[in-house]
Amino acid sequence: MRAIDIASVCVAAAAAISSGVLVAQSGTSRSSVSAAQYEQWKKDLSNWGRWGKDDQIGALNLITPAKRRQAAALVKDGVSVSLAADVDTEKAVDNPTPYEVTMQGIGSDRIAVSYHGIAHTHLDSLAHINENGVFYNGYSPNADEVIKNRHQKNSIHNVKNGIVTRGVLIDIPRLKGVPYLEPGTPIYIEDLEAWEKQAGVRVSSGDALFIRTGVWARRAALGPWLRGRAEGGRSAGLDP
Repeated sequence: MRAIDIASVCVAAAAAISSGVLVAQSGTSRSSVSAAQYEQWKKDLSNWGRWGKDDQIGALNLITPAKRRQAAALVKDGVSVSLAADVDTEKAVDNPTPYEVTMQGIGSDRIAVSYHGIAHTHLDSLAHINENGVFYNGYSPNADEVIKNRHQKNSIHNVKNGIVTRGVLIDIPRLKGVPYLEPGTPIYIEDLEAWEKQAGVRVSSGDALFIRTGVWARRAALGPWLRGRAEGGRSAGLDP
């Protein structure tokens, strides 16, 4: 087995955070991370201010020109591999707001989508995740002003030139010898390190990391199910 190096990537990945005592398919278990420890990690591991008080791209600063040259040197066949899911126009428990595609003529159409969530491929900006109204690097906009005039910082336009770096795929179902992970299955540090060892690839600074849980393989086999951050939703993903 080997990891797949993808020289040019632009994708959003959402990892589920589980709580309580978790049992993986391998039978191993871990105690839950305490709320206090989780809060402390937010302080100890924060990148706020690391690249200056006005920075708006966060860890993408780690993708340097040297890193891009390294990624480009890995290309052998020049094959483009899309990481985007097909447009889903069918309403389902995991896709409450499907794409709306309307043909307006023989040569024109209209596409409408509410893309936030887990059903549609998209790239989240640093103006998406906040805690009590505070975003990356301490950006604290007025909610009414944002609704009226949009965000003034941390926009997705900050990555309008694209993201080009080495991509590393960690395929956890393949590691465990299963077609997909069952909902609620946690992924631990040991799992990530086991894949590195098996694939002979080490994740390094500036890499784009992709962790496969097998969502789409399970959905194709068993149908949609409630997942993500919806109340009652269950997803396999990274443990805190």
